Amino acid sequence: MPAPLLPGNQLTLLECGARYFPALIAAIDSAQQEVRLETYIYALDASAEAVTAALIRAAERGCAVRVLVDGFGGREFVDHTAPRLRAAGVDVLIYRQELKAFRIRRHRLRRLHRKLAVIDARVAFVGGINIIDDCDQPDAAPRFDYAVRVEGPLLGPIHESVHRVWWLVSWAGLRRRPQRASALAPAPLPAGKVRAAFVVRDNLRNRREIEAAYLDAIGAARREVVIANAYFLPGRRFRQALIEAAHRGCNVVLVLQGRVEYALLHYATRALYPHLLGGGVRIFEYQRSFLHAKVAVCDGHWATVGSSNIDPFSLMLAREANVVVRDNGFAAELRSSLERAMHDGATELHLADYQRAPWYQRLTNWGAYALVRAMMGIVGVRHAGHGPRN
Repeated sequence: MPAPLLPGNQLTLLECGARYFPALIAAIDSAQQEVRLETYIYALDASAEAVTAALIRAAERGCAVRVLVDGFGGREFVDHTAPRLRAAGVDVLIYRQELKAFRIRRHRLRRLHRKLAVIDARVAFVGGINIIDDCDQPDAAPRFDYAVRVEGPLLGPIHESVHRVWWLVSWAGLRRRPQRASALAPAPLPAGKVRAAFVVRDNLRNRREIEAAYLDAIGAARREVVIANAYFLPGRRFRQALIEAAHRGCNVVLVLQGRVEYALLHYATRALYPHLLGGGVRIFEYQRSFLHAKVAVCDGHWATVGSSNIDPFSLMLAREANVVVRDNGFAAELRSSLERAMHDGATELHLADYQRAPWYQRLTNWGAYALVRAMMGIVGVRHAGHGPRN
């Protein structure tokens, strides 16, 4: 059953860390009772240090501060930042801490990929921005990503989800049941006029909720589908939905990673380009900086912002969290931001370019694609419409 759209919310779109970190730190500095933070990456840099300092200030004021960081994405955090936070009175948990060399096993690939914060049960942040500088790569523009600041009734499911995951990780790590309930409860009072839902992916009740939200929106689209996604390797059902939308006359646009960050996924994604381009889907590769966005807009009234990529790891293994929004104003703002990104930093690709590509480039792409599918088969993951993995 899809997550319900709750009315009465105020959502603020935050583009990149330049807007996200000041808003997050201001909210933490205003906290009086409780701060909750979840992240995949917690780096050692200026942005992370500013967040750390704000968390310590909150703990020193007497706030209950809890920080949950993934054990793989936050490996530096475990050794360097976690001891400082604990010494200041912050409760810190590590999600599936990596104690040995990485191996391709299903439980090792089930990561905490969510990026969430909840302050005093009155304001939350949901999106794709880790605790890391935008400009951590030399000679590159700021990493391109989004988050949303949330006020209103949507705080209810966000707050409950953050508490539930903390409880589960506490129980697994301590082998005893920690206190389940929070001392705070969000007030379901209207703060705006936006309808929105909080959608998660986990390995229990919500295995396909985020993918289903995308597929429903694409299936209902009649004019336009715009998706910006850092790591894009969908199964057959998702690809077919995009092509069917294009055949209905929709302007279907994908804004994808143009720079090589993770070579295997980069070239595996390119193996899908000829099929998508041949089906009428337009593809733009973002070159100005590293694309980390995980957002979409359909028909000018449906939008999503969150942590979930459209690839096997996000859709089938990781814990993810997105906000789904039905609001013309929010969708228009996100669509305008994506339009600027395409104009200023992206290049449109064409089918003829791939038809003329050397044989060894095509072989590299398909070899990478086959390897990713094989990796997913090894860990026993199946993706809808794609056999033993993608």
